Amino acid sequence: MAILTLFSLACSVSLLEPSGGSVSSEGSGSVANVPTALPAEILQQADAEELLLTNIYQRVNPSVVNIDVSTTDLQGELADLGSGSGFVYDTEGHIVTNYHVVADVDALRVTMSDGVVFEAKVVGTDDYGDLAVLKIDVPPGYQLIPVELGDSKSLQVGQRVIAIGNPFGLAGSMSVGIVSGIGRTLPSEVISGDGSGQFSNPLIIQTDAAINPGNSGGPLLDSNGQVIGINVAIRSSTGLNSGIGFAIPVDTVKRIVPQIIEKGKVDYPYLGISSNANFTLAELAIEFDLPVSQGVLIDAVAKGSGADKAGLLGGDREETFRGIKINLGGDIIIAMDDFPINNFDELLGYIVTNTSVGQTVDITIVRDGKEMVVPVTLGSRSD
Repeated sequence: MAILTLFSLACSVSLLEPSGGSVSSEGSGSVANVPTALPAEILQQADAEELLLTNIYQRVNPSVVNIDVSTTDLQGELADLGSGSGFVYDTEGHIVTNYHVVADVDALRVTMSDGVVFEAKVVGTDDYGDLAVLKIDVPPGYQLIPVELGDSKSLQVGQRVIAIGNPFGLAGSMSVGIVSGIGRTLPSEVISGDGSGQFSNPLIIQTDAAINPGNSGGPLLDSNGQVIGINVAIRSSTGLNSGIGFAIPVDTVKRIVPQIIEKGKVDYPYLGISSNANFTLAELAIEFDLPVSQGVLIDAVAKGSGADKAGLLGGDREETFRGIKINLGGDIIIAMDDFPINNFDELLGYIVTNTSVGQTVDITIVRDGKEMVVPVTLGSRSD
């Protein structure tokens, strides 16, 4: 099992060069620049920053756990396979981590921040979203401290974030950075049922907070110490921190984890369309004189899906654009339940975070230059 790893950037603080500070050295004819003391207000700001970060660490680190995974070797013995991070979800002993941390393992051990070790079992997983829930049996008198879940809808680029986890097995490590981007999409490792393509994990948070092997499954926090994401992967040519890391948004976690705890699995809503990912609609609109430049051009519709039953149409003619074959003539989705849809990532993100299997949604499309609303009942990915 290959454990994916995570991100980047230790926060650095540059001190302002103090004003003045020039002292003449008599007799030598030279001038030495001797720094004076920093103004009190700068020191107070630095102290406040330190107090904020140390307070967050003291409050949240007791909720962060190290997860050691083992597999059975050819001799029938358990051999250590690797480790990851996770966090306490509730007082009943549920631990949240990444699916790839615990996939295909035979034994799990959860080590708390105070050094206490528990055997753990897998309650359920979501391989599409790369989430898993574990369960530990806690003896009477032992206190679990759950994290506080925040909100990822209002995240903005530039917002400070904090990661706590166990990079390289160094328990309780903390790093600080910012939100570098929002609305990213990561491909899932799971191939769709008919083998035609991959589902994606939408609305991913990009960050430069230092993430490395072992951070997977650990929390990404805001300045209030609330979880706003779960660290999941890095983009790096070396496999180590390179400044670009990704986290699953907490709003996805809040939707998926209760399903895993209740049913042991997640049932995702499924629209049943595909769209060409090589070009934006704006690019195609200029070249082929399409009626709109924002939205999702349907390339094909899956047979028997909700989109198929509702009569949505895929492309009916093949064209070549920049050396790549594309299907044109299909419906263009521009809104779902009056929520504007500008691209496929937004469509996927809306479906995952706002809808459920069996729900009927109103999809606004443009067909033959005319706008119309089509009710579509969403199916299930598992079907």
